[in-house]
This record gives sequence, C-alpha cells and structure tokens, in this order.
Amino acid sequence: MTVTPSLLPSDNPRVPAARYPFRHSVSLQTRFTDIDPLGHVNNNVYLAFMDMAKLDYFAAITGSPTADVRDIRAVVVNVNVDFFEPSYFNEPLTVWTAVTHIGHRSFTIEQRIVNPSSSHTKCIGRTTLAGFDPATASGADLQPSLIAAVIAFEHRPDLTAAASASQPTPTAQPFPVKE
Repeated sequence: MTVTPSLLPSDNPRVPAARYPFRHSVSLQTRFTDIDPLGHVNNNVYLAFMDMAKLDYFAAITGSPTADVRDIRAVVVNVNVDFFEPSYFNEPLTVWTAVTHIGHRSFTIEQRIVNPSSSHTKCIGRTTLAGFDPATASGADLQPSLIAAVIAFEHRPDLTAAASASQPTPTAQPFPVKE
C-alpha cells in the first residue's frame, strides 16, 4: 500500500537511520507455523514476509493489483538481513519497502520490518535484483518502463541520476499490466 513517506525513526542505536523515505508498506499477520521452538518468529519467515511485500510493491508501482511479477524480468541475486530484535506470535508487524539504487542492469530494495505500535525495527533486509531475459536465461538490462515506474513511485532525484548515468532516460511507456 502506498503511504505517507516515513524515515522510520528508531530509538535502537544499532538500527541505522534511513537515508530516504519509505513510501510503501504492508501489514502482516503471523501464523502459528511462523514461530520457532524459542517462541519467536523464525528468521527464515522474515524472508517470506519481505517477498510478499516485494510483490505488493511491484503491484503498487505499476498501479495495478493484477500486475504479474513475471513482467518485472528480474531475478534475486543477493539477499542480506540484519536482525535487531525478535518478533512474537500475534505481534503487529509491517514491512516497509523502498528502492535504494537502480542502474541499467540491477536494482536494490531495502525493507524494514517494524512493529507499528512500538516503532521497534525487527530487521532490515537488502535484496539486489538483476535484469533477466527468460528467453535466453541470461542477464539483461532492466526494462526502461520498470526504471521509470520505480523513479516515479519513489520521487527520488538520486535514483534518476543513478539510472541516467548508466543508460539514457527511459521513455514514458506504461509498465505492462495484465487485465
């Protein structure tokens, strides 16, 4: 869901300050199967939460809830997660998502899982996705329409500069949406 931009301040000194506003969030519901033997959300589950939020982010940037993730034509090439404190069953959680870098062949997404009641940051994940051509099963440039959609959604001039430095300004073509 598109929301009022937030820098997601934290009172935990170990949590790095956000350098840009987050414009997208998804509320989560933990399930009994998400809990590990120690009584908190298993660290693998955070990755599933982030994947769910990435799909919702892509739907938001295309402007269509029926957007097909296969139209993104990018694959995950790296994932890193820093954990700051545990989450528990029935604890409210929200995943905040922002693109922090976009070039002509890859982009990086930062996601923060936060308890909206306490504002405690549970973890920060960074995922790098690279352009991919499924017809040749090889790396490819990102689609200009994807770059344009991200830049428009994020309202971040530094993203425009990063993308412009690596390739010509994308033409204003609509991102493919399946009806």
